[in-house]
Amino acid sequence: MALFLAMAGCARASELLVFAAASLKPALDTIISQPQVRAIGPIEVSYAASSQLARQIEHGAPADLFISADEDWMNVVEATGRIVAGTRGNLLGNALVLIAPAQGTVQLRIGAGFDLAGALGADGRLAIASPDSVPAGKYARAALTSLGVWDSVASRLAPAPHVRAALRFVASAETPLGIVYRSDAVSEPRVRVVDTFPPSSHAPIIYPVAAIESDDVGSARRLLGILESAQVGAVFQRYGFDSLKP
Repeated sequence: MALFLAMAGCARASELLVFAAASLKPALDTIISQPQVRAIGPIEVSYAASSQLARQIEHGAPADLFISADEDWMNVVEATGRIVAGTRGNLLGNALVLIAPAQGTVQLRIGAGFDLAGALGADGRLAIASPDSVPAGKYARAALTSLGVWDSVASRLAPAPHVRAALRFVASAETPLGIVYRSDAVSEPRVRVVDTFPPSSHAPIIYPVAAIESDDVGSARRLLGILESAQVGAVFQRYGFDSLKP
């Protein structure tokens, strides 16, 4: 942790440092490369599980902007008192999907009591982000519990440190099935969506964003304004996210 803070401190002196949930990487990388964003100045994005990023901020990591994949981990950061007043808002929504390798033949309709364990086969495992801390994994466990199938697969998980790692398990055919966000499936041609989980089976998937107290609050506010714009919202939607704007 001390080494991370020292390295981050050096980067922060010349770059705007954004902490972002791993599921945002394809879309946010595209947005960061746009001229209107590059005009702000150098921007460094650190992608990881929201839980990991929130804990780093809690322990003093010098982020300028934080985008979480759920409200719980943003609440942890807010409790530190480091969020710039008036900057927290809900940026995006998403959906939860069951995926398989693109060349796979599994067909399955998600519903109460659906045979997920049977679809995994005799030895197959289900790739999900860690259900104890990572938002995508927490949503997945909630959905499977709501539908009455969690107990049948709880011992057959392939847990991953974040949702993009779970996506890679399926994309590389290491597991026959996985649960990720719709935006993850959109960005990876080696997987296909088997079905989408009913929104009622889990809490709404919300991506809150906030500026963090730092020496570059002005630039963080500028970036935040761009991320909340309709133009950038269209980019996020192209990558499978939902707009929360009316």
